[in-house]
Amino acid sequence: MTDRQVTVGVLHPGSMGAAVAACALTNSGQVLWCPRGRSEATAARAEQFGLTAVPALDELVAQAEVILSLCPPSAAEDVAREVAGLGFTGLYVEANAISPQRAARIAELLGGTARAVVDGAVVGSPPIGTKRPRLYLSGPVDEVRLVERLFSGTAVSTHMLGEEIGQASTLKAAYSTFQKASRVLAALSYGLAREHGVDQALLDVAGQRAGSYLTETDYIGKTAARGWRWGPELEEAADTMAAAGLPDGLLRAAASTLSLWDDAKDTKLSADQALDVLLRAEAELSSRHAEPERPEDPRRRIS
Repeated sequence: MTDRQVTVGVLHPGSMGAAVAACALTNSGQVLWCPRGRSEATAARAEQFGLTAVPALDELVAQAEVILSLCPPSAAEDVAREVAGLGFTGLYVEANAISPQRAARIAELLGGTARAVVDGAVVGSPPIGTKRPRLYLSGPVDEVRLVERLFSGTAVSTHMLGEEIGQASTLKAAYSTFQKASRVLAALSYGLAREHGVDQALLDVAGQRAGSYLTETDYIGKTAARGWRWGPELEEAADTMAAAGLPDGLLRAAASTLSLWDDAKDTKLSADQALDVLLRAEAELSSRHAEPERPEDPRRRIS
């Protein structure tokens, strides 16, 4: 337990955010969320995990002593800006999959009002059933310790990396670079082999190496369903690469490929179905980008 139970607010309880917030509820007085503008699915998740709804964000900001931000990467700064504009004075835990540069900007945004900002990164699946993700943290030591106490004894294990804002975000970007891009490459490799009827041979070859993603064809459907979320995460990782002076083209290409699966958001697809979606999306994209035929020059006609 924490020395004193605190009120936590979560922005916004998606599949990861709701489950992580439920773990924080174990050691806090209550966990608040704001249903304004959120979907029925989000509301159902929040109710399932015992989160307390407040009608407006300003009420959440006024009541919460700790705010945990877990939202799509593209929205992270806007969310932080809105919270800062409402005069939040507590601890802000920026736990989104963003670049360290963006994490630093968010810390600056909140610096005028918030007591402190902690940089966080969740690695792993939502803490449901046997899943036990890790929450990596960087920032002021005392504030990181408070976050650690919030999750003590829960399915979310915490690990402090250091005091520098951006360290946790960099770790997430580095891990995503390999893990998510590898899943995209595995899907494309299998798709190419399937188109030429050598998919089983590919699996036989890949099976000779332990732990190869190429053998996990069931994950292709999961990759498609998560493409809407993974693509922006890889763009953040690409920004991090570029800032470090490293090539970012591979990650941009992987993010672009994932965007072709946007319509498969949170669906359950087989590997073949996911690849068929990818083929159709690529064909449509290619047709839109095809150069239109130029009209024949009348001066070249033979009379």
